[in-house]
Amino acid sequence: MEPLTDQQAPVLRGADTLPPMRSDKQTGTHPIGGSKPNRASRKQTANRFGCLNAFVDCSMAGLSRAELATWLVLYRDERGGSVCISQQNIARRAGASVRHVKKAIANLVSMGLLTVVYQGGLNRGPSRFRVNPLGTRGS
Repeated sequence: MEPLTDQQAPVLRGADTLPPMRSDKQTGTHPIGGSKPNRASRKQTANRFGCLNAFVDCSMAGLSRAELATWLVLYRDERGGSVCISQQNIARRAGASVRHVKKAIANLVSMGLLTVVYQGGLNRGPSRFRVNPLGTRGS
């Protein structure tokens, strides 16, 4: 095979003709996610980033690994203001033991970073939590 010069560009077979370009205005879709996001979904996204930013800026320092991982798992799954999840599921996803997750939940509740909406258990189903970005502890 001969070395390429600056004037020659490699061309793959069948790639000499590009498909026609479609603009987003013609298709009515967003280039990445399909349809264009409406204002309500953008506002929800902004609120989620605001919550995450407040947590990182003000509350994250001083948390143990289990507390941080527990809060992040709960934050990720929160929809409509609360999250319904078992401690076993949190432990599996956080890479921690159920014992550490139980202790982390108790600590997060005492710090004000987590609110228990419904206490689940055996024959009661999973617990329901509300995630708070700013705790009540003195920083």
